[in-house]
Amino acid sequence: MTKIAIAFHSGYGHTRRQAEAVLAGAAAVPGATATLYPVDQLDEAQWAALDAADAIIFGAPTYMGSASAPFKAFMDASSKRWFTQAWKDKVAAGFTTSASQSGDKLNTLIQLMVFANQQAMLWVGLDILPGNNSSKGSVDDLNRLGSYSGAMAQANADQGAEAMLESDLKTAARLGARVAETALALRRGRS
Repeated sequence: MTKIAIAFHSGYGHTRRQAEAVLAGAAAVPGATATLYPVDQLDEAQWAALDAADAIIFGAPTYMGSASAPFKAFMDASSKRWFTQAWKDKVAAGFTTSASQSGDKLNTLIQLMVFANQQAMLWVGLDILPGNNSSKGSVDDLNRLGSYSGAMAQANADQGAEAMLESDLKTAARLGARVAETALALRRGRS
């Protein structure tokens, strides 16, 4: 069984809901299991589970143009893994949410990608074209925010996580499935 870990921080519940969609997408792939790990609550057993995973999908809200401080603290705390290359050749991907349509979410995904590359991980982006970019498009399109580097979501600042758009959650689920499929393929190739 291929193990997918979703290491995330959520300040107001929106990124958690996105993480749950990533989880659903990964878990729907036969041969894969997926587990959520809130990074601000990790204990030694959960760190060990991250070490044992075949893939880690990173998720953080975008605050002030970058990953949230609790997620950055997790990144810094992973330095022992960096030093021993404990996560080398694991599949990695990322997702983020902000209140603004842009909100500089790409910067957060780049931050997560650089972090994964420093850990010698293999980054996987989305495999779907952008939606909502023509006169026939709508906010119901998958990848409506047009990201290739990972899953993006936009959530209104004055609404709770329950008001998030299904298209953003379906895009997150697709990212989870793509990571699981990639991790399974790599595992088969290594055996």
